[in-house]
Amino acid sequence: MLNKQFIENYILNNDNKIKINSKYILKNDIFIALQGEHFHGNDFIEESIKKGVKFCITDKKITTKLHKNKIYKVKNIFLFLKKLSIKKRKLFKGKVIGITGSAGKTTLKELLSFFLNKKYKVSFSEKSYNNLLGVLISILNINLKSKYAIFELGTNNFGEIKTLVNLTQPSQVLISNIQSTHLENFKNKINIAKEKSDIFNPKYNPKIETLFQLNTNKYENLVNKIAKKNKLRNIITIGKDKNINNYYIESVKQHKQKYLINLSINKKNFSLITKNNISHRLMNLIFCIAFFNFNKLSIKTILQNVDKFKPIVGRGLIFQKQINNFKIKFIDETYNANPDTMKQSIKYFYQMNSKGFDKILILGNMNELGKHTSKFHLQILKFLEKFKFEIIIICGEFFELAISKIKNPHNNYIIKKNEDDLFEYMKSNLNKNSIVMAKCSNNTNVNKFGKKFINLKGSK
Repeated sequence: MLNKQFIENYILNNDNKIKINSKYILKNDIFIALQGEHFHGNDFIEESIKKGVKFCITDKKITTKLHKNKIYKVKNIFLFLKKLSIKKRKLFKGKVIGITGSAGKTTLKELLSFFLNKKYKVSFSEKSYNNLLGVLISILNINLKSKYAIFELGTNNFGEIKTLVNLTQPSQVLISNIQSTHLENFKNKINIAKEKSDIFNPKYNPKIETLFQLNTNKYENLVNKIAKKNKLRNIITIGKDKNINNYYIESVKQHKQKYLINLSINKKNFSLITKNNISHRLMNLIFCIAFFNFNKLSIKTILQNVDKFKPIVGRGLIFQKQINNFKIKFIDETYNANPDTMKQSIKYFYQMNSKGFDKILILGNMNELGKHTSKFHLQILKFLEKFKFEIIIICGEFFELAISKIKNPHNNYIIKKNEDDLFEYMKSNLNKNSIVMAKCSNNTNVNKFGKKFINLKGSK
């Protein structure tokens, strides 16, 4: 029979793989049986045990008497995980890093982890585990032998960052940007800036020492002012304005098949060569350079591996496909979108070298914009009219309403009602070598289309 002391000792002292989805259970993982929208995790305990789970934790009574040596019941699963995560955080003696921002958190976390992993043992949040449950699991999954632990902290409402930062207590934090996200709750970007700033507020995070932040607009500058007001020991700014930032891009020049990036680092010149000249990805790279430089780590690690990092599914990963005997490149940007990232992606797609290929742009809804929804979708369509694409497909009621307000558009817009219509259209009408980019928020028609299209025969 499992007991509390055994469970706690095991989780606190081991490099765990705590899972909440039985599909992904591997031998010796720990399964947390949660209440879902349609099912309780108890329904999948039997499946998890067959897969070789170490043990299961649930807060709901188990009717079967079988496998009692594999099941541990608690009163409140969230409270149990929280108490245990506080204990585990106290046990960890390595450096803790927290990452937040309106967009790009996951990619920045993955990129920094990728570089640090070349020399050190690193624990970091899986996927986009940036809400309360995700952060609790990430803390409990820490390998205590790691030199670094990196946590992604997300928020879509007031007060969430202070809860997460109080649990993780990072000494160094990175704020990727301040953009128009979750406006349904936050109403404006001033409130977003204030919420994100809780990550370095010593009242919630007494271990804070250093802030790395993007500083390219007045809302990011507000974060900077709040940091100074809090008398933060180290504030490192990244941006494009040499007059206000410690790290900025001097120039980007074509260099054979790559790009020569000239940077200024604390008023010293620095150069690197990369195949990537996409603005927001370069900023993520500069965040990593700033972190390495500040912590006196070898920047050679970054230079030697700069082009080995692969984008993440839903965030720019390119799939090569063969459809109707034509070459198709599918750029998957379907994980998330806001007005700022939508414009960045459109501009990047327009500037992409496409010799011998048609360009097809697919746009889906941007969610959680509240009363600004109509305005922002119309704004994107007006922005699109500055460029010319072979085909633009819109799929989502917000863009469909906005397109009626564009008079005499010079782009060719095609409207699709749902992911199935879009999928069938793409399968039937790809009759040239094409580059396709899809951009949208998560859980939209285009997001669902993207998942189907990626799995279409011919992906690699």
